[in-house]
Amino acid sequence: MLKNIPRFFSFIFIAIAVWFSFYSSQPKTIEAEDAPGTTFSTQRAFKHVEAIAQKPHYVGTEAHSRVRNYIVGKLQEMGLQAQTHEDYILNKNGVLVRPQNITARLEGNGNGEALVIMTHYDSNPHSSLGASDAGSGVGTILEGIRTFLAENKKHKNDIIILFTDAEELGLNGAELFIKDHPWAKDAKLALNFEARGSDGDSFMFLETNSGNAGLINSFKKANPEFPVTNSLVYSVYKMLPNDTDLTVLREQGDIPGYNFAFIDDHFDYHTATDTPKNLDKETLAHQGSYLMSLLDYFKDVDLAEVDAEEKVLFFNIPGGEIISYPFSWIFPMLILAFVLFFILLGYGFSKDRFQLKEILKSIIPFVVSLAFSGLLVFLLWKFLLYSYPEYSEMEQGFTYNGYYYIAAFVSLSLLISFFTYFRFRHIENKANLFVVPLFFWLLLCALLAFFLKGAAYFIIPGFFGLLQLFIMMRQESPNSLLMALLSLPAVFILVPFIKMFPVALGLKILFVSALLTVLLFQLLLPVFAYFKSNKKIAVLFFLVFNILLIIAHFKADFTKEHPKPNSLVYLFDADKNTTNWYSYDKMPDEWTEAYFGEEPLIAPSENKTFSSKYGSNFTWRTEAPKIDLESPGVTWEKTDSTSAFNSYSLKIATNRKANRIELFADRTIDFQSFKVNGLEADSVALGSNDFHIHTRRWHDRILTYHISGRDTLRLEFSLKNEIKPEFTLYESSYDLLENEALNVKPRPETMIPRPFVLNDAVIFKKTISPE
Repeated sequence: MLKNIPRFFSFIFIAIAVWFSFYSSQPKTIEAEDAPGTTFSTQRAFKHVEAIAQKPHYVGTEAHSRVRNYIVGKLQEMGLQAQTHEDYILNKNGVLVRPQNITARLEGNGNGEALVIMTHYDSNPHSSLGASDAGSGVGTILEGIRTFLAENKKHKNDIIILFTDAEELGLNGAELFIKDHPWAKDAKLALNFEARGSDGDSFMFLETNSGNAGLINSFKKANPEFPVTNSLVYSVYKMLPNDTDLTVLREQGDIPGYNFAFIDDHFDYHTATDTPKNLDKETLAHQGSYLMSLLDYFKDVDLAEVDAEEKVLFFNIPGGEIISYPFSWIFPMLILAFVLFFILLGYGFSKDRFQLKEILKSIIPFVVSLAFSGLLVFLLWKFLLYSYPEYSEMEQGFTYNGYYYIAAFVSLSLLISFFTYFRFRHIENKANLFVVPLFFWLLLCALLAFFLKGAAYFIIPGFFGLLQLFIMMRQESPNSLLMALLSLPAVFILVPFIKMFPVALGLKILFVSALLTVLLFQLLLPVFAYFKSNKKIAVLFFLVFNILLIIAHFKADFTKEHPKPNSLVYLFDADKNTTNWYSYDKMPDEWTEAYFGEEPLIAPSENKTFSSKYGSNFTWRTEAPKIDLESPGVTWEKTDSTSAFNSYSLKIATNRKANRIELFADRTIDFQSFKVNGLEADSVALGSNDFHIHTRRWHDRILTYHISGRDTLRLEFSLKNEIKPEFTLYESSYDLLENEALNVKPRPETMIPRPFVLNDAVIFKKTISPE
């Protein structure tokens, strides 16, 4: 009877599987504020987020102190002895700040070994309200600990609650905890809650100095209800410059752990739109579900069980299951897959089920669909960037209408795939069509096995593909629903990445989603190759593609809900006695036109001092009015002199309400020694070499000091006699819009400060030297 079910239902089945892979990944129940005390309430956690994210609360602001007092107060209401821990810390990248961490401890009845539950409470300077990053983490932990205490369960392990400070500036609070807090030696495992967006699934990814088998096995035993994780996520994460506080604990304290972070609505990351209103409550509930299950498990187990040398591949499937197996299986599985493939190939030719001519023909739709989709999507996105220049203002590379573009280009790739393979529908034995895509997939898995082992589990759809190829050889018209069922591993493994990559890494890699879509389509050929109406389906996707592009067009404009980022900086150069406005923007708007006009003058390309991690530099420059701007106090003293080296003391004191001081010197100058407020920076590994921000330098920046008080900055350094010490000093305050002398009008409601760059700042620049 199943054979009589139209193949159309297999198409619906796969569509439902795609939908289910997204739908089943998050909690759908939002516990009310009046939920029982022993229940984690998302609404109660959200109340904390609302209290925290009222204003930007970066280091040195009044709002930052208010948030710190709020957290301390809530911990004290739970009966905990909350402590603050502060001191200067200079990280390996030359970032100096005085963080104020908040700690509390729940003592267990064991040997004092501790589980650390952590997040950071500072927001990104200077305009982000920090609701998701990381107010969501603060709310999750405060509500989770309250729930845990209400359950009144005895526990073996101590639980350290750690709210770090200055995470956004350089992970300084985490480093202070590791280097200076007596509890750090007791910490054996950490759970860290983070965010790079305001919506979507919370991914679990690991930090460990050894194998990950223990961490994964423990995670599976803890049995969180909605696990979303895979070994490829962490492999990609390690390639990117996006460390977390947990990275510091791992690198400097050998403390392994789990990161939990969500990335959807990436356009809210570090911006003024990171508000409680934009934080998705299902995402917050997802964070809470992780915390409560792992807290309940790790409260009693031997924390040493997470230590293991063995490495495993792992991934989740819809329904809350995690599949894992050892790295040692990678090459045996790969070899087995190739052996089975060639056995099937030989069997197929011997039984006249394969025809070499037909297989060679099938290379054409394989190459055309793959190459044409990737190239067309790449070029089309370039065309859209040209047509919508406002997209270039989104520093994160993900536009407000980005999801429509993802869906549109997926539809375009499916359109190309269905239409291309429709042209080869005359191939009688459809098994011939599947040989080349399956062989290519196995080759891709071989490359992953060598160069990206975290993705080596992609071989699993290959094994199911081999089974499908065998069935296709044996049957003229295989059961469509059976083939769809055997395609589920490919759907569940690949579909999340089609969305995830452009969200996390920017729409510039939409072509990767296109390629993944085509590869998935080709793995689904055992279903689609037998369709008689591929051309009609192609037409359907053509209509969907155009509809989505039209919707994206009408959502391209900046609005109050989706404001335009822009920038304005005032810089006084004391050496040249000049004052200028600068901007990082690409296109003028009604706010910036008042300073730069409709056709702004291009800023000199050599000024790359204030670039961002996305490569943004000043784009425009124009003259600005001169105002009274107090120079920082600078005091030099030569403290020692030998036949080879001179030693100096340099003191810098700000005479206005500045937020940060930066020092630059030519990168070819290596200092013999360098201390800032009595501290020395650690070395940093870049590639296979160890570099040092001061003694073996790799860029011009020497120091970035984020000011939280009016303390004098004290430098002690020595360098070769023949080298004259000369620094370029930049003193910046984030009060451009509050400066009455400059009279900068507030932004319209449809605009926000550009994130990731020094913005809305008044900057004093001066070259300083002992003479």
